[in-house]
Amino acid sequence: MARGHLYALDFDGILCDSCGESSLSALKAAKVRWPEVFADIDELTESWILETMHMVRPVVETGYENLLLVRLLLESKIPASRKTSVAEGLSIDKILEHWTSIKPVIMKDWGEENRDALIELFGKVRDDWISHDLQGWICANRFYPGVGDALKFATSKIYIVTTKQARFAHVLLKELAGVDLPSELIYGLGSGPKVEVLKKLQSQPEHQDLVLHFVEDRIATLDNVIKEPLLDNWNLYLGTWGYNTVSEREEATKVSRINVLDLSDFCEKLK
Repeated sequence: MARGHLYALDFDGILCDSCGESSLSALKAAKVRWPEVFADIDELTESWILETMHMVRPVVETGYENLLLVRLLLESKIPASRKTSVAEGLSIDKILEHWTSIKPVIMKDWGEENRDALIELFGKVRDDWISHDLQGWICANRFYPGVGDALKFATSKIYIVTTKQARFAHVLLKELAGVDLPSELIYGLGSGPKVEVLKKLQSQPEHQDLVLHFVEDRIATLDNVIKEPLLDNWNLYLGTWGYNTVSEREEATKVSRINVLDLSDFCEKLK
């Protein structure tokens, strides 16, 4: 007989709507990385980029990809800034459907094949923003309605499994949701692929009798879990309120392992 439940939760798109902050941070970082490209960008174009980032956000797996998207959107709108042919005639649908093939092409065209350098820059820009304007940075994020209370009063064992750098997730949990989760319960960027984190969690002796749940907003991540036979005991959920598309949610309904979950049911489950 199981004694309780363990929930492994994605952060961005499940607990926190961070798109406003991540887009602003990406724009700040892009200006540092490519000053000659962004030198003459006007406020109207900046606003258009930030608005459009909300539409393409479902393709982002790791934060640094926001930098690439910001620049790609600029090149699609301003031909004079264009350094990759991919940007010509680009549409939102094309980005949503083909991002995995677009990304390596633009990184090569821009001479940005060092992923770690972009990750480091993205983190540094966020750190600088936090150190100079903590409240402004926090307010650029929001937790989804009901999530904060659900975390505070959760009767289940809670872990965060995210591609976000753990220090940022910790600050937001504490400052926005009032949840001071111990750092050992947050598996952030650098902890390894999510499938490996789930293996680690299920192997811990204290978790042997718990029912295992993984809540994510990216169907590709859930597909990776399904492909791993060692993770067959995990109950899988796609959060409909997160960064995914209508077609992805429809696809999820056809996969027997995936439970499509809405926000109110998610909050009830945690409680």
